[in-house]
Amino acid sequence: MSHQRTKEEGQFAGAVGLLLFIVFLPLIIVALALHVLAGLFLHLAIWCCWCSRGRNVLFVYSDSPIWHDYIEEHILPRLGERAVILNWSHRSRWRRTLSVLAFRYFGGYRSFNPMAVVFRPFRLARRFRFYEPFREFKHGKTEAIAKMERELYDLLDEIRGRRAA
Repeated sequence: MSHQRTKEEGQFAGAVGLLLFIVFLPLIIVALALHVLAGLFLHLAIWCCWCSRGRNVLFVYSDSPIWHDYIEEHILPRLGERAVILNWSHRSRWRRTLSVLAFRYFGGYRSFNPMAVVFRPFRLARRFRFYEPFREFKHGKTEAIAKMERELYDLLDEIRGRRAA
């Protein structure tokens, strides 16, 4: 008798699960479509407002003692006027700007600080998440940070080369 009841309960739970899936599927599809549209509009706005003026990098960092000095001495000077800079430590003073909206969309919820997002017209943005390389840097291992910086600068040089051609 108990085996029969368990089988019936399992079938009922499966039917309820299927019904919930059918009910929520349109909502999930709409949410995904809105997310993709938001990304498309952000790309378009950034291409028009930033890339047309030679700014194609969003760089986010904080006042962490692990990377603050390194970033301000090595990375930011090399990025120069090409970058829009956000300091995560000052986020309480942020207003709803294109840079903040772009950070919230492209940054995600993990390993977003420090991070560079490179925008190229008519191509998807490319993210460089520096969090893990700086964790290794903290322990004296500089290879990962050097590699990520090199990839970032190579991409920026490639973009500059296309613009000059």
